[in-house]
Amino acid sequence: MSKLTYTLVVNGPVYGRQSARSAYQFAQAVIEQGHTLVSVFFYQDGVTNGTALSVPANDEFDLTKAWQTLAQKHNIRLETCVAAALRRGIIGESEANQHGLTQNNLAHGFEQAGLGSLAEAMLTQDRVVQF
Repeated sequence: MSKLTYTLVVNGPVYGRQSARSAYQFAQAVIEQGHTLVSVFFYQDGVTNGTALSVPANDEFDLTKAWQTLAQKHNIRLETCVAAALRRGIIGESEANQHGLTQNNLAHGFEQAGLGSLAEAMLTQDRVVQF
């Protein structure tokens, strides 16, 4: 079997629905099978996976932290759609400065990107899988 490159598109929120957790489990499986996960693009409500202000209960899975750990270990880009994120109050440092805000809340390891980044992934990765 040949090694493939992947990008995942996550539309589901960090909590409340299963799709983001399923995407994370799929990401782990892709890596375990020897493929390369290049990036995860968080879109629509999926951008909430990138908030630094999510505090799950002690007995709950911390999905944001899990994405951060996976990305750091395997050199994966975690990108939140900047327009969708701004609408939902997920603000990176440069966007906060640009809009005159004194605070930001984008989790470490996540970056904000435009749809052009997703379009590029669709053209350059072997597989793009949406959750």
